[in-house]
Amino acid sequence: MPTCLRVCCGTDGSVTFLLEIMTRKTVNVKTESQYIVKADKEMADLLGVEEGSDVNNRTVRLSAGNTVFVQARSLSPLERMPATMREQLMRADIPIGRILRSHNLETRRDMGELKVLKGENTFDGIPVLSRSYKIVHDNQVLMWINERFPIDERWEL
Repeated sequence: MPTCLRVCCGTDGSVTFLLEIMTRKTVNVKTESQYIVKADKEMADLLGVEEGSDVNNRTVRLSAGNTVFVQARSLSPLERMPATMREQLMRADIPIGRILRSHNLETRRDMGELKVLKGENTFDGIPVLSRSYKIVHDNQVLMWINERFPIDERWEL
């Protein structure tokens, strides 16, 4: 597995920031889908909220130049988000790391699952490295994120 991919999957910091350093290009976010859902039992347990709570479900792709490096899905309980942060998340193609930095929130990332998935449609059938983690603020889950990284030569930077 290429070193740059291992570094991005192993970080407990901003993948966007690492990609910008590695590629020497600005990382762009393209929102594929975004909508508000009511938390079912599984989602409520994952986020530590009541069933029926409003949750922002967002899927984006992160690219540098013309190369897509990551597909990311985030689940964010709206009740825990400062209003300006909620507006940025829902209105614009801004990376989550930048949004968090702009609000000076003290957060940590609790790493979860890391696995290789094969036969996924995420990157046209290319195997992907999938990782999930929670962004925690004031001992509450602010976001759950799943990132998928294609395992191929694009990481040989």
